[in-house]
Amino acid sequence: MENQPRYSVIIPAYNEAEGLRNLLQKLVSEGYHNRFEIIIVDDGSTDGTGQMASGFPVRVIHHTGNKGYGAALKTGIRKATGDYVITMDSDGQHDPKYLPQIAKLLEENEMVIGTRSAASHQVKNRQAGKRVIRWVGEYLVEQKLPDYNSGFRGFQRDLISGMLHIMPNGFSFSTTSTLAFLKEGFTIGTMPIDVAPRQGRSSNVKFLKDGSKTIMLIIRIIMLFNPLKIFLPASVIMFTGGVAFGIYGFIVTERFSNGAIVLTILGMFLFFIGLVADQISILNRKY
Repeated sequence: MENQPRYSVIIPAYNEAEGLRNLLQKLVSEGYHNRFEIIIVDDGSTDGTGQMASGFPVRVIHHTGNKGYGAALKTGIRKATGDYVITMDSDGQHDPKYLPQIAKLLEENEMVIGTRSAASHQVKNRQAGKRVIRWVGEYLVEQKLPDYNSGFRGFQRDLISGMLHIMPNGFSFSTTSTLAFLKEGFTIGTMPIDVAPRQGRSSNVKFLKDGSKTIMLIIRIIMLFNPLKIFLPASVIMFTGGVAFGIYGFIVTERFSNGAIVLTILGMFLFFIGLVADQISILNRKY
């Protein structure tokens, strides 16, 4: 065994004392703290989560205030020393038994996602929203998405570190990282996992609030990696609408209306703006 673990496990926690205690007991009892660098990021908890975690043989990092799930993951990734990082939830839903499998798959893939099985616990009232987000994501990236918002996943640390500037501070970190790795053409491995009901307090995720933010984040990511996917359809719609409106006006009133001219020109401008945005996005890519 090397002195320095090659794998760092990052567990963000906000007021998850009960679930995190059970998770840490399992991690330590099964010896995972000797094989992995375990990093707990206490995201400004007020229920003693950080103090409780400090009683275990793991590394604990404290935020002075609640910055968000994504911000906690960023802190953990920046502080990690392993070549690979694995993220998992602190609420007892993720079983540490999958850690060795994810670690092994990371040797062959840039990202590994634990895809939740059909038998896994999932909140029913979020399913419709997730299907909408999946449909939008698959349209924008032009391929099938894996379990895009599963929090049990692994990365090559140098790759995800280079993308932290585009990752959100909220709950959409998982979705954004999935889309970013797909758009950059990295290899994503998957493995089935069973997810248990969460322990302790109820989830902070709200469908209307966080779901709408996720859709906006998907659009922003595509604007960064493939802006023509947004500008081209918009320009075609505007240009076609302007031409059709102009022809109709000419037939009816024997002149092209000002509205038709504006729509046609706007469609042309959107197309050229999209071309410029696409070139800028290519120049700004790190990988």
